[in-house]
Amino acid sequence: MSAVDHGGVVPDKPDFAEFYAAWFRPLTHQLFAHTGDLAEAQDVVQEAFCRAWPRWSTLDDPGAWVRRVAWNLATSRWRRARRLLHLTRGAREEHSPGPGPDRVALRAALASLPERQRQAVVLFYLADVSIAEIAELTGAAEGTVKSWLHRGRAALALRLADDDVTTGQEVRSA
Repeated sequence: MSAVDHGGVVPDKPDFAEFYAAWFRPLTHQLFAHTGDLAEAQDVVQEAFCRAWPRWSTLDDPGAWVRRVAWNLATSRWRRARRLLHLTRGAREEHSPGPGPDRVALRAALASLPERQRQAVVLFYLADVSIAEIAELTGAAEGTVKSWLHRGRAALALRLADDDVTTGQEVRSA
């Protein structure tokens, strides 16, 4: 099917899908050679096609138009990235200390839990989400969420108590 321009058929102009199929890959290769980043090249070419779609019936040379838009987008992104680099170059780099042993132990203990127990524990204790909300979010019954929390707490207590014994730390009781 050919594009229609004010009621008349334009015989040399392919439909948009044919044009896209024929031009996307070559334009992506060109922009990849220019940017050195395949994902960036795909993004700017895709954006150029998205901008061409609403103008399709008015474009006389769609290949040239899409190419120009894609190149302009790539150049604009490169300029923004360069400007950001320039602005941040003078910024003072701040180092933050790494996680302490307690945080590392908690992370490892959480990672050892089954997924649903870990999800329930994190949502309930770290995100302050109610049992009813967790049940709604997971599609489980509230009793099931309570079970996950109970089992998760028990496993964490056991794992963290074992870590305290193996690292030589005194176990604190509450």
